[in-house]
Amino acid sequence: MNNSMVIGQYVPGDSVVHHLDPRTKISVIFFFVIIVFFANSMLSYGLLTVFSLGAVFMTKIPFSYIAKGLKPIWFIIIFTFLLHVFMTKEGEVVFELFSYPIYSGALVQGVSISLRFFLLILVTSLLTLTTTPIAITDAVEDMLHVLKKVRFPVHELALMMSISLRFIPTLMQEAEKISKAQASRGVDFRTGPLKERIQAIVPLLVPLFVSAFKRAEELAMAMEARGYQGGEGRTKLRELKLEKKDYVTLCVFAFVLIGVFITRN
Repeated sequence: MNNSMVIGQYVPGDSVVHHLDPRTKISVIFFFVIIVFFANSMLSYGLLTVFSLGAVFMTKIPFSYIAKGLKPIWFIIIFTFLLHVFMTKEGEVVFELFSYPIYSGALVQGVSISLRFFLLILVTSLLTLTTTPIAITDAVEDMLHVLKKVRFPVHELALMMSISLRFIPTLMQEAEKISKAQASRGVDFRTGPLKERIQAIVPLLVPLFVSAFKRAEELAMAMEARGYQGGEGRTKLRELKLEKKDYVTLCVFAFVLIGVFITRN
């Protein structure tokens, strides 16, 4: 497993979450993204945290692997926390940091916003970790099939989404490989004035874009060689069907949904 980035990667497994219908997972994640913004108390945040960690535990994917894969996100989470701590002036002064007053409201708001952002990234990343791009494509196409009546290209949209998710880790690995190759040639990306650091990124971006366009061309040629014609008249190897575990998952999430509204201040 590559720990540099978990978003977009699929980890094969035999867990309950892996075997859930992709439509169930997409629906739960969609409403989770909405409900997390309604949480405003310790109990509501605790309920969402327990649900998120329980989902991670049921995937049987090591949490250490997911945490390492979220390294690029940790900087944003910490920056968001510090921004609220130093910019918000609500409540009473708890302590002073280098003669700068830190307020109780700032700490509460910083923790809640940072936790909210972390839970969003954690839960949404479980979709790609436990679902193949093909299953995501089939689920999105099935959930948006109503739009086909107005001649909306549902299959093409779902295909583009799945390909984009699939190539996120590939491009990240390619960028890491190119940066190491450039660093071995003496290019410094981390030190020096800002202008020089921006100019040093150019040798990284040019081969990365060239590689991305090359992969896109190869993918298009492979699809054309296999007679790909779009969504009209295509059949599926595996038909999506809701099972008992899907209904149980939806019921559990419904209780979480109700619990968040009950525990709100």
